[in-house]
Amino acid sequence: QATDVFDDDGVPIVEETTDFTVDEIFYKLNKTGECMKQFKQKIQEGFTLVEILIVVVIIGILATVAIPTYFSYVEKAYASDAKTQLKNILMNAKLYAQQTGDFPDEVDQMIEDGYMTLSESVKLKWEFDISGLELLNGEAGGEMKATSLEDMGGGAGKEVTYDVTNGKWTGYGQSGSTDDGGGE
Repeated sequence: QATDVFDDDGVPIVEETTDFTVDEIFYKLNKTGECMKQFKQKIQEGFTLVEILIVVVIIGILATVAIPTYFSYVEKAYASDAKTQLKNILMNAKLYAQQTGDFPDEVDQMIEDGYMTLSESVKLKWEFDISGLELLNGEAGGEMKATSLEDMGGGAGKEVTYDVTNGKWTGYGQSGSTDDGGGE
């Protein structure tokens, strides 16, 4: 049963309960101090050339995997904008064709006739070609293209093509595409 004992200043008096002598405690503290000195010395010496080369090689390997993946995602994001606009244009072109009996030759024709609007930012980034749209057995068919302009972040001349008949996307930002903008 332990009781707290205090000296005249109110400081607790602790009974020594360890089996270590004072010399052993100083020896252990001295050893710990030597380890810390060795650790500090190693840190101050710096890294060896081999250690630095290993780190550089690891970073290089990670970069060869990560950078192409990153650029692929960026291309897909830019192409997604074109795909969204082409789907919107197709929907409005179908409405135009139902009311007039034929598809328009240009997007500007639908805008002028009040069938759709395009924001200025989209007009600065993409040029749309819908001249390939046609009626096939009463259904929409043919092909539509979006070609990037200078203001598009991925650069000018990139093409995204939608085959309306088959429902397939090709060109810039599409999986397996190696298109540099010249079409496939």
